[in-house]
Amino acid sequence: MKGNSTDISKRILLEDNHLIIINKLPGEIIQEDKTGDIPLVEVVKDYIRKKYHKPGEAFLGVIHRIDRPVSGIVVFARTSKALIRMNEVMKKREIKKTYWAVVKNQPPETEADLVHYLKRNEKENKAVVFTKMVKDSLIAELHYRILAGSDNYYLLEIDLKTGRHHQIRAQLAAIGCPVKGDLKYGYPRSNENGSIHLHARRLNFIHPVRNEEIEVVAPLPDDVLWNYFNNII
Repeated sequence: MKGNSTDISKRILLEDNHLIIINKLPGEIIQEDKTGDIPLVEVVKDYIRKKYHKPGEAFLGVIHRIDRPVSGIVVFARTSKALIRMNEVMKKREIKKTYWAVVKNQPPETEADLVHYLKRNEKENKAVVFTKMVKDSLIAELHYRILAGSDNYYLLEIDLKTGRHHQIRAQLAAIGCPVKGDLKYGYPRSNENGSIHLHARRLNFIHPVRNEEIEVVAPLPDDVLWNYFNNII
């Protein structure tokens, strides 16, 4: 099994008795899959076990996932109470998820709401986009706006209104703006490290136990393009 040697403690965005929020690297998996690579959930469990001297396996609940080539915020529950409550928060959409994406083609509008219907193709692990409801499709809604541009690329901020499989990737591709590096959705070239330029940037929600407003912002991955946009925003 492969593991990631990067010190997980340097990527913790929030940690208390109930939650731990991590800035995921592109290429990391959240939970175990057929690759045999060590998933992030196990890395975080190991960190908790060592830090708090816990005998046996530490509890860690997976609240949500982001795709392997995507970077950014991932929230885990450290208690079953927090897991149950955060699952309710997610179900009721009482959480604001904001992503940043880099695309090569300029979107048709400076900002807009996108509404599509997505149907999952299990064989290809891909979301198929429709402009009207079809059998087994789910409505997908997001709002995007252009934050900045360069000679060759545009930085978009995306507020998710629904959370569908590959939603941002599929919807941006449907308007002719596939995410940089995303071969699956029509970008012509992959990124060298297999990542795509999609980052779970910010999360806003009410803490499930303390009832406080929480805002978490994840630093961008360290690469030339992300660094360029980070410096001009």
